[in-house]
Amino acid sequence: MSQHAENLRAITKAMMAKGKGILAMDESNGTCDKRFQKVGIQTSVDKRRDYREMILTTPNLGDYISGAILYDETIRQMSRDGKPLVKICQEAGIIPGIKVDMKAKDLAGFPGEKVTEGLDGLRDRIAEYYEMGARFAKWRAVIAIGENIPSHACVEANAHALARYAALCQEGGLVPIVEPEVLIDGNHSIARCFHITDATLHSVFNQLHTQGVALDRMVLKPSMVISGKGCPEQASVQEVATFTVRCLLRNVPALVGGVAFLSGGQTPERAAAHLNEMNVQYGDICPWPVTFSYARAIQQPALEAWKGEDANVKTAQELLLHRAKCNSAARRGEYSSDMEKQLVAV
Repeated sequence: MSQHAENLRAITKAMMAKGKGILAMDESNGTCDKRFQKVGIQTSVDKRRDYREMILTTPNLGDYISGAILYDETIRQMSRDGKPLVKICQEAGIIPGIKVDMKAKDLAGFPGEKVTEGLDGLRDRIAEYYEMGARFAKWRAVIAIGENIPSHACVEANAHALARYAALCQEGGLVPIVEPEVLIDGNHSIARCFHITDATLHSVFNQLHTQGVALDRMVLKPSMVISGKGCPEQASVQEVATFTVRCLLRNVPALVGGVAFLSGGQTPERAAAHLNEMNVQYGDICPWPVTFSYARAIQQPALEAWKGEDANVKTAQELLLHRAKCNSAARRGEYSSDMEKQLVAV
């Protein structure tokens, strides 16, 4: 088996440490700039660096965050005083990870559907990122729900790419985060979301098996089974937890190293409540750890408070840590809406 097998198992276990989750801070430059523009922050290489540095230097963040997914620009950057951001990450007790896909592009012959690209040259990029200090990677596939979509072709193409990526990661010493995101956009019901997520996960694990991916050395990053944003009937927290765990138990082998949910456009409070409910109601029957890998659901309040100003760094870091604490509590099944009232004191 792979020369990296034992290391990969140890890294996977550390990523899934009790009470911790993974921070997704791998927004592309374009996405990061759009978020900056929305809150009136100047867009530049230095501002993006300042923002990522502010996140990674948040005191005690490593108590609640096991790993951070970085973007290509970030993993190469130095802090203002000349220290590599990767080193800052490591010193905080946070495992550095890296986004390696090249974004979802239009799927030829299937209007309205996407396939994620980036397999060409991936082996060499993995080797470079490993040398830089990355110990896990992420690849995101997007599955849209709409009229007559997703097609079988779209689901299969994305599942195949995810499995090829995961196999290359394990060969090169990185733990793969496998992220098949069923998008929240649309007016579909939670029942339709369940059906599509079920089919997607089934295809993904078939392909992972075909490509020889070691399941105990990977992390699944799924979307929750949830009502579409435009659905007039929004499922309750209990329904989301029940449908989601049922879907996972039907498709995710017990050997998988862990499940770390994406937030997918949910509010920070809702994302925490859903994760908490899953751990309260079903934590004892899930064969894998169930945690979070959130981006906006952890970062957004901090970004809005920071506004690109040094004077606001401390407040922004307190807000970031608060969201990390809330999600850490949800990971343990100990979150409550009362925790949000602590924000008033910040």
